[in-house]
Amino acid sequence: MSSSTLLFVIVGRNEPLYEAEFHKRGAAASSDAATRQNYFVLHSALDLVEKTAWTTNSMYLKVVDKVNSQHVSTFLTAGNVKLMLLHNGRSEDSIRHFFQDVYELYVKLSMNPFYRYDTSIKSPEFDTRVRAVARRYLQT
Repeated sequence: MSSSTLLFVIVGRNEPLYEAEFHKRGAAASSDAATRQNYFVLHSALDLVEKTAWTTNSMYLKVVDKVNSQHVSTFLTAGNVKLMLLHNGRSEDSIRHFFQDVYELYVKLSMNPFYRYDTSIKSPEFDTRVRAVARRYLQT
């Protein structure tokens, strides 16, 4: 993963509900092999998220896994939906604020009567707002 690429995934009970790659302005997109590796790192961290969830009462689990220079930070909702971010060691405060704002967006989406809980999120409005939050807190 290049230092200019971040991978964000919302994981439901059995599958990813939303995925987004954030690139710094002017940076090239990741290669297919790098993207697959990033998803592998996030997927392998899911067991550690489950394990860490039993050791704390906090929804923000901070960094749950490190692979080389890649860090996986996680926010666990009350409904056991996981918000996961793969990054290269960003500041904890900016990541926590990013997760809190995205969680608020997710709660608003889940209150929509046309959204079925634990299904793929296809709303372009949700995607636009998540990307705006990422630009604000993660400087992408």
